Amino acid sequence: LYRRYGLWFRLRKLLLWLLGMYIAIPFLVKLCPAIQAKLVFLNFVRVPYFIDLKRPQDQGLNHTCNYYLQPEEDVTIGVWHTVPAALWKNARGKDQLWFEEALGSSHPVILYLHGNAGTRGGDHRVELYKVLSSLGYHVVTFDYRGWGDSIGSPSERGMTYDALHVFDWIKARSGDNPVYIWGHSLGTGVATNLVRRLCERETPPDALILESPFTNIREEARSHPFSIYRYFPGFDWFFLDPITTSGIKFANDENVKYISCSLLILHAEDDPVVPFHLGKKLYNIAATSRSFRDYKVQFVPFHTDLGYRHKYIYRSPELPRILREFLGKSEHEHHH
Repeated sequence: LYRRYGLWFRLRKLLLWLLGMYIAIPFLVKLCPAIQAKLVFLNFVRVPYFIDLKRPQDQGLNHTCNYYLQPEEDVTIGVWHTVPAALWKNARGKDQLWFEEALGSSHPVILYLHGNAGTRGGDHRVELYKVLSSLGYHVVTFDYRGWGDSIGSPSERGMTYDALHVFDWIKARSGDNPVYIWGHSLGTGVATNLVRRLCERETPPDALILESPFTNIREEARSHPFSIYRYFPGFDWFFLDPITTSGIKFANDENVKYISCSLLILHAEDDPVVPFHLGKKLYNIAATSRSFRDYKVQFVPFHTDLGYRHKYIYRSPELPRILREFLGKSEHEHHH
């Protein structure tokens, strides 16, 4: 009896401690909005660990060059440039200058903007680069300031500025080749920020591809399956307002009203991170926006049975056809 009482006492103590923590965390987040910003970016999560980002060949990317660019004085970002598979043999043993000049070869370029957590060497990201390279695209990707081996502190403004810098760097070398922007997850927020700016300065990309996008960061945080506080009284005040206070908006739903280029949205119905209905909602906003009236806006859902979830759309055997049909039209628009 005594042992059972001791066990019950310990269990009760643990439950009270967990309840105390559960109640304390919202106040902690409210007092220190930087915590919430860190949870949005997750830039400190460096999976896969122990990979040398200077050596993309270790990830099976034998036709990839690692660069470092400097968007601002105290900021250095690590960049990977994978050439199309057709140039693979020529690329062996070549230096950075050869890769930069290769951007001028007659192949389209995709600037890939990754989501939160991890680095440009993340497994699903590397697999996508391989797919896109095999389809004849240059793929340029990078880690935002504060991610991977890139130097600087993460912020929405900084991430967008880094993307703008890399886009301009590509455009300075790619001649007349089409340049497409592909954002995944949190990277869709960077992508629409970037493309809105490009459209405002009248240098739009040839197309925008959003994979697993949300409407805005508040709606995404509210719908996020890991949000155990969703039904907590004052959830918005405790959790969403600190995100806004930190200057984090990623307002895809607002940005698409100012974007004028072809738009393709890819979303898996079984996405556990960014709910499918947010991608669909964003598509509905874009499809009715006047800024897209002369451009193609397409939504491609992937059925739950396929199991692509949040980051495995690259596995779809349909993807090459989808891109060929969608981007083929964009290339046609580009040349006429």
